[in-house]
Amino acid sequence: MTFAMRDSPHEKWDQLILALPGRHILQSREWGEAKRISGWKPAYKTWWDSGDQIAAAALILTRTISLKGIEFPLRIMYIPRGPILREWVDHDLRTKVLGDMRTFGKQQNAVFIKMDPEVERGRGVPGEDGIDDNPLTQELLADLGSNAWVPSPEQVQFRNTMMIDLSPDAEQLLANMKQKTRYNVRLAQRRGVSIRPGNVSDLDLLFKMYAETSVRDGFTIRNSEYYLSLWRDFISAGLAEPLLAEVDGEPVAGVIVFRFGGRAWYMYGMSREAHREKMPNYLLQWEAMVRAKQAGCVEYDLWGAPDDFDESDDLWGVYRFKSGLGAEVVRFIGAWDLPLNHIFYRSYTQLIPRVLDLMRRKGAEETRSVIQSG
Repeated sequence: MTFAMRDSPHEKWDQLILALPGRHILQSREWGEAKRISGWKPAYKTWWDSGDQIAAAALILTRTISLKGIEFPLRIMYIPRGPILREWVDHDLRTKVLGDMRTFGKQQNAVFIKMDPEVERGRGVPGEDGIDDNPLTQELLADLGSNAWVPSPEQVQFRNTMMIDLSPDAEQLLANMKQKTRYNVRLAQRRGVSIRPGNVSDLDLLFKMYAETSVRDGFTIRNSEYYLSLWRDFISAGLAEPLLAEVDGEPVAGVIVFRFGGRAWYMYGMSREAHREKMPNYLLQWEAMVRAKQAGCVEYDLWGAPDDFDESDDLWGVYRFKSGLGAEVVRFIGAWDLPLNHIFYRSYTQLIPRVLDLMRRKGAEETRSVIQSG
């Protein structure tokens, strides 16, 4: 079967990719348009088979390299959680998509193309019982390597995640949790924690809680303009819902859950020090699961798991919390780069860790100032 690439109008993009398995919120039109605020230009590419059926799609983000306000005639390209293929095991389709991406990158004078498709390595924790590895992954990775793709030194998204199957009824979902987690859900209810849906008027409050969380837990976030614009756009499109936990009317924690194509994503969580002993985060997750199921979602993606499943990993505490909710580990192949300008690619990969470190320090200082001003 032959395949042909087309440019697709962004207005119809979501409808197009919903026809493919593995569609992801980071491949949605709303995500592509939201990234413009960060200097990315989205391109919407689809591949169609000889029967005029969509076979693949890729939201490709392109950004011009600049230094101190000076732009260079060089670009970087990124395909977040894509491309999406009808069948990754279809060699002809895969070859066509990756070849067209290479051609497009050269046309755009890209230094490299980064992709991190949701191609599973397997499920379960390596070394534990019940692990299920994908037998086709090694063949795919060998094919990528033979076509000059290399494992990326910069993983933008989490390599692994944790997923909850929402198909059981509410009683069974609770039963699938670990005993301590169920206890904490009920403890929060007994101690007066209540959950309410939020709206755009709550976003300033949610960002301040998010800033407080980032300082307390030691991770770096972007400026408020980025998050407020992103959250507002997705909420307005009906693709995201904030939930707030309150004690006696006082907001103490929140989540923003994204929904698209039958899956929900827990992408942003925030909390304050106040009333943490009442376990509001456990009740928030339970309510998020219930509301996602009511909205027609069949999966709840908890967004992130360790690279190495031992206590030395920074995400170990997060992993224990999520596993208590009854989530299954899903391991992906991670991000891969296709260098198109090898000299600049080597320079970029050596420079970017230093730039990111400076940005993290600056971001942490700005975040502290937000908390202090609040």
